[in-house]
Amino acid sequence: MKENVITAVISAIIAGVSAYFKIISIPLAVLVAVMVIDYITGMSAAFIKAELSSRRGVKGIIKKLGYLALVCVGIGVDFIIRYCLEQIGASFEVKMLFGLVVTVWLIINELLSILENLSRMGVPVPKMLTKITGRLKLAVESKSEADTE
Repeated sequence: MKENVITAVISAIIAGVSAYFKIISIPLAVLVAVMVIDYITGMSAAFIKAELSSRRGVKGIIKKLGYLALVCVGIGVDFIIRYCLEQIGASFEVKMLFGLVVTVWLIINELLSILENLSRMGVPVPKMLTKITGRLKLAVESKSEADTE
């Protein structure tokens, strides 16, 4: 019964986010997917290198939860800005700016981490893939700085 309640709550939260934030639901799902892949590849790399530690594993999970909290902060900032502008009669066409930028930035960070983990496992990773992902990260950072100025 406890698992059913937890599953129902998680499903309701995901459904609510998807319905309310149509724009951010897909990037948020991608973020969760790459976080899971990063965790698995990180644990696999640690196992191969004989560095597996439950303490580090728990720290990794807590860090991933922090990522989700960071996305919530971005969404909250978007909501506050939009609400305040509506109260003074100004319109703001973009519904998700900070939440979306934070989510995309975290996705790119996770992709870089997955590439690092694969490299630690001995998987040959093309340098161009690492360079492209790094450039994407810089592009998102510079775009978000330009949008907030």
